[in-house]
Amino acid sequence: MESTKTKTAGAFEALKKDFGYKNKMQAPKIQKLVVSAGVGSIKDKKKIELVADRLSKITGQKPVKKGAKVSIASFKTRQGDIVGMQVTLRGARMYDFLDKLIHVAIPRTKDFRGISPTGVDEMGNYTMGIKENTIFPECSDEELKDVFGLAITVVTNIKNPKETKAFLDYLGFPFKKVEAKK
Repeated sequence: MESTKTKTAGAFEALKKDFGYKNKMQAPKIQKLVVSAGVGSIKDKKKIELVADRLSKITGQKPVKKGAKVSIASFKTRQGDIVGMQVTLRGARMYDFLDKLIHVAIPRTKDFRGISPTGVDEMGNYTMGIKENTIFPECSDEELKDVFGLAITVVTNIKNPKETKAFLDYLGFPFKKVEAKK
């Protein structure tokens, strides 16, 4: 199994003829990975710490607590209340997490048929949602009562959604096969 880092290094040669790259500096790269989890308007400090602990086990890095930007009375949140956690991965940790995500965690998803190819935005970034944190091997099965979802954003230097899709496909992201309609 070839690592994601070595595949990224070979992306220039593989995608050169499809997209007309003339210079190695045009080669597609992953700049960073942002893993975030919302905790909602939980007032229980133990649950917030539990989400922070699990997110740090999954990513290998301590998460940053994100506060609410504005107060919303109907959601009973005040400005500054903790509503989420975020981890930004770069370098070796980013590639290690991507390898674990692609080859271990995503295939462990129940009834897995591939990830959606429609998560690419106009700026060339790919965002995917994971419903349960328990697909990662760091989360043990006894902890099933406190399950939370994650959002993972792959930030690239590519400015075209079509090139981003081809690049992530080359890296081994298990996209759903789109069936042709008759």
